[in-house]
Parts: sequence; structure tokens; C-alpha cells
Amino acid sequence: MVSLVALTSCENEPEKITKLSDYNSYLELVENDALQQAEEDLLFWENKLEKEPSQYPYLAKVAASHSQLFTISGKIEHLKDSEKNLLAVNERTNYDNAGYLRALSRNYISQHRFREAKDLLVKAKANGENIESTYKMLFDVELELGDSASAHDYLERIKDLSSFDYLIRLSKWSDHQGNLDAAIKYLEKATAMAESSNINSSKEWAYTNLADFYGHAGKFQESYNYYLKALALNPNDAYAKKGIAWIVYSYERNPEEAMHILNSLTENYQVPDLYLLKAEMSDFMKDNQAKMDNTKTYMELAANPGYGDMYNAYNIDLYADMDNEKGTALLLANKEVQNRPTALSYDWLAWSYYKNGNVKKALSIMEEFVIGNTFEPLVTYHLAVIYKANGLTEKATKLKPELESSIYELGPVLDLEISKI
Repeated sequence: MVSLVALTSCENEPEKITKLSDYNSYLELVENDALQQAEEDLLFWENKLEKEPSQYPYLAKVAASHSQLFTISGKIEHLKDSEKNLLAVNERTNYDNAGYLRALSRNYISQHRFREAKDLLVKAKANGENIESTYKMLFDVELELGDSASAHDYLERIKDLSSFDYLIRLSKWSDHQGNLDAAIKYLEKATAMAESSNINSSKEWAYTNLADFYGHAGKFQESYNYYLKALALNPNDAYAKKGIAWIVYSYERNPEEAMHILNSLTENYQVPDLYLLKAEMSDFMKDNQAKMDNTKTYMELAANPGYGDMYNAYNIDLYADMDNEKGTALLLANKEVQNRPTALSYDWLAWSYYKNGNVKKALSIMEEFVIGNTFEPLVTYHLAVIYKANGLTEKATKLKPELESSIYELGPVLDLEISKI
């Protein structure tokens, strides 16, 4: 009993690990050097293309600049402009240049158009040029499409423990299998490799992803440190700022400061899901007006047709809680299963059926497609709720310890809901 009290006390008053002085300078940036450089590159290649329209490789250069601008600014128009130019260069080369096929496939992956991405990679595979790069991307796509056997096959084809690209995929595979310790071990090796090669883009990617994994493992200080390392490389790294905001909110339970970080981020980086996060924090602060305002902004931004299916999962989660949109949630969940029949997609389908009152259908989907196929805490929460709704109270209760150990990932709002299971 004493240890339980001590644990509860620690959870209520977590040790503060973040310091405003560590990251505040990154929130007050005025000049974005990377953005300026990308805009200059775009202008340079657009001018070259205008002068020599027959030089189709310039189309790929324009596309790459737009892709970089999307990464930096979050503006979907850049991703769509990149797609337009990549389609043009692939048409010029009769869809027979593996590099251009992979570039367009990469664009489709960013848009969550995984089936189309795979079709292009199959063409690139038949072409045979730089086949290992194609295999790497086929691993990525097959995992997104829920075909674990094919993904593992491609992973075996690129096996090389001295390769950064292999190690990050082996880490991703380990996480997919529910082995977080192995995922961290391989990503730590990849990070060391990125540091020795001293390629900033590889280091930045490795730092933010390792920070994520450390957070999942409850290593919050290490997680925070690696987000700071990413910001030291790129002071405008939006993902790192969002990661620090989550530590401040979910671990330190300081939603006001977390909101301050997000507000600085959304001044120049407007992606829809940041507003859903703001809405969640507003909910935790019991500020209903701010919750409604942020949800409204999310819906307005996500309604941009350029996003296509990129925000389906977020929309399902949101609509399933709205009385007049529960049917829309179910339609979107069915669409998502068609797009990518993964355990996560089936979880959203089950959750939508549960929210629409069909608890038996929800349970049957969970049992057939989800249980044992994913280890995401949110899925475990959905399963516990669906078990309870079906009268399987003992099964629901057995999941509580696992959920309680995942409070950091699930967030403070779900903390209260878990206590009701």
C-alpha cells in the first residue's frame, strides 16, 4: 500500500524536467533560414525550367523544392505542387525512370495514398535501377498497408547492420512487433551512425524519432534532451517543438505552458492536427470556448481538399464523439480500411461501430483484426472500453495496468476515462 501511495504521489507531482530557458529562444525566431533557402531554390529552378522547358530534369528539381517547402511550412499546396511536377516528369519519361517513380511514390506516401505509392514502386522494381532504394520504400509502404509478411521480406532483402537506412527500418519493425527495447537499441545505433557521418538532416531525423521512443519508454529526461538536440540543429523543427509541448502537457501537467509553445509554433506552421492538440489541452483546462474555437479551426483547415485522406483517423476520432456526425465517422472508418487495411484502421472501424451503439460488431472486429496485431496504447484503451460495453468486465479490468503505464502517451484527458474502466 505504501508503494502505491508513493507512486500516486509521484504521478500527481511529477519531477519538472523542462526549463523555459532551454527552448524559449527557439520560440521567438523571426528568420527561418531553411525556408528562405528553399524559396530561393524553388525560384532558381523555376527560372531554369522557364528558359529551357525541354529540360525535364528541372521538373524534378522544382518538385524537390516544393517538397522541402511543405516539410518546413506545413502548407499542403506545396505537396500538391510537388506532385504536379513529379507527374509531369514521369510522363516525360514514360514512367520508366526508377528515381522519378520513387520520388512520386514518396510524395504519395506523404499524402497517405499508399496503394498508389505501391503501384509506382512495383514499376520501379521492374525497372531494376538502384533496386535497394526501391526495396526500402516497399518495406515502408507494405507496413503502412498492413502486409507485415511482405514488409519483412523486403526488410530481409536490405539487411545490412552497417546501414543507417536499414537500422531505422529494423527499429520501426521492432516497434511494430511490440518490442520497444529493440526499437530503441537499433535507433540508438542509427543515431550514432548519423552523428559519425555528420549529416544534419539524418541527425535531426534520428534525434526526434529517438526522443519519441524514449517518451514511450518513460525516459522523459532523455526524450526532452533529444528534442533539444534536434532544435540545436534546426531551430525551426516543428516536430521537436510539438514533442516538448507534449512533455510539458502530459508529463508535467502544465497545459498553459504547453499551449504557449504550440501558439508560437502555429504562427508560421499551420497544420490541422496542432489545433486538435490545442483543443485537447483546452479541454483539460476546462476552457470550453477555446476547445470549440480550436476544433473549429482544425475542421476548417482539414476541409482543404488537398489533404485528401491524410486526416481520416483524426476525423474519425473527432466525429465519433459528435452526435450528428457518428455516421460520418463510420463512413470514414470504412474508407480508411479500404485505403490501408491495418490493425489501426480496423480499430477505428470498431470504435466507430461502438460509438454508433453496435457494441457486438465492434467486439467482433477487434477480435478478428486487431487483438495481437498492434500494441498502440489508444487501441488498448478502445479494446478495454469495448470489452466493458459487452459485459466482459474482467477482460477490461485486466487491461487497466497496461493503460495506467501508458498515461503519458494517452494524455491527461484519457487518464480520467481510464479510471472509470
